[in-house]
Order: sequence, then C-alpha cells, then structure tokens
Amino acid sequence: MNEFTKIIEQWYAEHGRELPWRDTKDPYKIWVSEIILQQTQVKQGYDYYLRFIDRFPDVQTLAAADEDEVLNYWQGLGYYSRARNMHAAARSMNGRFPTTYEGVRALKGVGDYTAAAICSFAYGMPLAVVDGNVYRVLARYAGIDTPIDSTAGVKLFRQLAEEYLDKHRPSLYNQAIMDFGALQCTPGRPQCEACPLQETCVAFREGRVEELPVKQHKTQQTFRYFHYFLIRQGGQTYISKRTAKDIWKNLYELPMVETESAMTDRMTEVFAALKERLGTAAELEFRPLKQGVKHVLSHRIIVADFYEVRVPEGAVLNLGEKYLKVDIEALNDYAFPVLVNNFLRKYL
Repeated sequence: MNEFTKIIEQWYAEHGRELPWRDTKDPYKIWVSEIILQQTQVKQGYDYYLRFIDRFPDVQTLAAADEDEVLNYWQGLGYYSRARNMHAAARSMNGRFPTTYEGVRALKGVGDYTAAAICSFAYGMPLAVVDGNVYRVLARYAGIDTPIDSTAGVKLFRQLAEEYLDKHRPSLYNQAIMDFGALQCTPGRPQCEACPLQETCVAFREGRVEELPVKQHKTQQTFRYFHYFLIRQGGQTYISKRTAKDIWKNLYELPMVETESAMTDRMTEVFAALKERLGTAAELEFRPLKQGVKHVLSHRIIVADFYEVRVPEGAVLNLGEKYLKVDIEALNDYAFPVLVNNFLRKYL
C-alpha cells in the first residue's frame, strides 16, 4: 500500500462520518443514497434519505409506487429527473437489484461514478470512485492543472485514482478519500495546516491550493421570468402538472405565465392578460403577494412573482383541461418545485 492511501485510511478511521447508508451492504439503499447525493450535500440529503427509505424500503416497493408519490417524497431536493429515473430503473429490475457492474451501469440515471460507488460499497469490487471531492484531493496532492472537465483530465484523474485505490479494501478507501475531500481538503478554507498529507502535497508546497482543481468550462446562466397565480375559489384552487421537456417535469404548479422580462412594475397588464385567459365576466380580486423571488438552478435563474386571485364561487373559469380544481387543504398531496412549495407553505 502506498503512503498516500495509508494516510487517507488512517485519517478516515479517526474522522470519518457515521452515515446510515454506510451501515449496510444493501445495494438498493446505497443506490438511493448515491442518487440523492449526486446534486445534494450530505447535511441536506440525510433526512430525505431516511424518509425515502422508510417509505420505499426496497426495489419492489419503489417499483410499485405511483410516480406522483415518489416525486412528493423527493420534493425540495431539486433535480427531479433523478427521482423519475430512479423510479423507472426500479421498475426495470424485475424485483432484484443488479449484481454486476454492467447491470448497475445500465440502470437509468446511473453513470460511471455512481456505478463504481455502488459496486464498491455493496459488492467490494475494486473500482475507484471519482467524484468532485476526489478530483479536488488528487489535483491538489499531485499538483495537476489539467482541467477536470476535459477529456484528458477525466482520463488522467481516473488513472491516478486507480493507482491509489486500496484494491483489498476498496469500499473503505473510497469512503475515506471522499470524506477527506468533504471535511479536510475542502473547496474553500481547506485545513492545510492540520493536514496529514501536508509534507507531500504539491499544491501546498507550491502555494497553489486555491488554484486547484482547474475547470475549463463555466456554466452560463440565463434568466427566466415566471408569474404565478394562486386562484382562490371558496376553499379550492387550481393546479396543473408540467409535462413538457423542461425543468420540473411531472411536478405540479399554480397557473403560470412566463414572460421575456420582469413585469413587477406592470401589474395592470399582467392582471388584464390573466382575466382574458380565465374567460369569465365575474368580478375578480387581484393582489400581489410576493415579487422578485430568485430561485437559482444550475443553468438558470428563475425570477418569480406571486399573485392572489379571488374568484366568486359560482364563476366558471376557462383554464383548460390540464388544470385540476383541488381543495387548498389537499395541496400537500402534490409534489411542487421548491420555489412554489416554499411560497405555499408561507402563504397558506
């Protein structure tokens, strides 16, 4: 065993986190944890994992569930395609989780990293896991400035990860280096002064810790402007499911109008357009509730305005077949994007 691997495992023995998915060899539970943690920090995903496993304890239970319920349990985690892919993958397993790397890799929503993690943790396969934490540790330790998001970088870091892998205890080593990156060799303010790798770390010796790892592509973010309407008609309101190939597919939302720019100072136009769309001659009460709410996604920034519209109980609205008229008290039964869900929790 090389010195790097030995030090990482010794550090882990003293500082490693106790997490529920580390106390099992059940590939299903490990898979669920890995999918949750793809775009979510451990502290946020922890409780979601416990609730999800409590409701869907095995492949069969998840496969038999309705997608709306799965999305409801995922509500607030974001990147909902993860939940949809996981549900579809569970239904493709015929009740049994795959036992080979090829079988795991073929599951919908599972890439090289996730497949390696599952097979390493559940089956003890000697596969190196390379996530953001591992990239950072290796880039700094070896002083590598090849971009991690380049073809050459992916190949180089995978080779280095395989070289350092403890092939006799791959699960232990992979957990150790990921925790080391999450707790010790952090993106900001890494604990270099107390680092057991300090003497042999190239980035520390050369004063380049903050420069590494290198990325060649930066995400370009665009703005989108959403205007939501909470329509109150007695004790009921209207919602619809997003079915287009866009963000938040298969989640529910309030009636919404998207514009190319902000309309905060043009509320009269917004309300006039909505009344025409509702197709009713009834007197409606409009009022703004919350405006200019920013919701940041990986490639987009959503700027949302929320309005309340009160409609007489006997009025007939022309919203279209895609809208459901539901009891306001029943809204918790539906999965909404976190942007809408936060609004509903505050104003209802």
